[in-house]
Amino acid sequence: MIEITTPSRLHITLIDLNAEIGRVDGGIGLTIDDPGFQIRAEISDKIIITGNSQSSDRIRNTAASLLPEGCGIHIHIEQDIPPHVGLGSGTQAALAAGMAMNRLYDLDMSVRDIAIAVGRGGTSGIGVASFENGGFILDCGHRFVEKRAFKPSAASKSPPAPILFQHPFPNWEIVLAIPDARGAHDEQEVNIFEKECPIPVHEVQELSHILLMETLPGVVEGDIEAFGDSINRVQNVGFKRREIMLQRPEILKIIEIMQESTHGAGMSSFGPVVYGVTDDRRDAVHVMHCVQEFLDGTIGGRCTITHARNSGADICVSP
Repeated sequence: MIEITTPSRLHITLIDLNAEIGRVDGGIGLTIDDPGFQIRAEISDKIIITGNSQSSDRIRNTAASLLPEGCGIHIHIEQDIPPHVGLGSGTQAALAAGMAMNRLYDLDMSVRDIAIAVGRGGTSGIGVASFENGGFILDCGHRFVEKRAFKPSAASKSPPAPILFQHPFPNWEIVLAIPDARGAHDEQEVNIFEKECPIPVHEVQELSHILLMETLPGVVEGDIEAFGDSINRVQNVGFKRREIMLQRPEILKIIEIMQESTHGAGMSSFGPVVYGVTDDRRDAVHVMHCVQEFLDGTIGGRCTITHARNSGADICVSP
C-alpha cells in the first residue's frame, strides 16, 4: 500500500512567448499546501480507479501508459484538486498516479521521467518541480528550435523545462479564491496561444525586468512590499495581461478586492483562481471574508487562506 499527497501550485506567469532570442516559455510559480491531491494505491490484477473525482480518467490513462504488461493497480482518490481552475491539478494527479506505480512496481523512474512519460510539463516546469521539491520556482523554458511553436503544456510534447531557481517561500498568508468557473483548457487554450503569440518583445523585456529585479529579490530577502508590488505589475504585462483580459468581470473584481487590502494579488495560470499575499493575518481574514461575500452573491465558489509549501509530495509506503 502506498499513500501520496501532493501540493498544488500557483502559476504566476509565463515569461517569454516571443522567442526572439531562441528560447520560449519560461515560468515562475509557487507551491501551495492546500488544496492538495491525495491517493491510496495497491497492486491489483487490473486497473481499478475509485473515489468521486474528476481526475479518474486522467489517472486511468496514466496507469495504462506506465504499467508493465499484465500488471494492474487499484488507486483510490481520497482528495482532489479542482480541474481547470489554475492550480495544476492535471500534473499533480498524473505524477501521483505515476509515482504510485513507480514505487509499487520498482520502475526506477524519477519525477521528471514520469512527467515525460505521461506528457506533463511541456510548457511550464512549475508543477513538476512543485511535486518534486516545492517552494518558489523559476524555470528557463525551452529552445524554440526544438519546441517550434507556442503551445500550452497539454498540447506540447517537450520535456519539463530545467529549473533555474528554487527557494523556500516566506511564511506569508496567501488568500486563495476558487470561483465556481473554469479557465481555458484543451482546444480553447491552444487557440489562445495561436492567436496571441508572439508577444511583443518589449513586453517580455519589461516582465523580465520586474521578475529579476523585484520578484526574486522579494522572495530571497523576505521583502513582501517588493514581492507584492511585482505581482501587481505582472498582471498588466505580457501573456498574463492577455489571460486576464479574457476573464469574466467577476474575476477582475476579485483581483481588485484583493489588491486593495493585500500587498499584491493576481490570477494563477488561465484562472479563474485568484491569490493575494500579505504578512498580516487580520488583513488576510478580512480579505477572505470580503471575497467570500462577493462570491456568494455572484458566481459562487470558496475563499480560504493557505501558505506556501516548501517541500514536495508526501509519499508513504506501508506493508
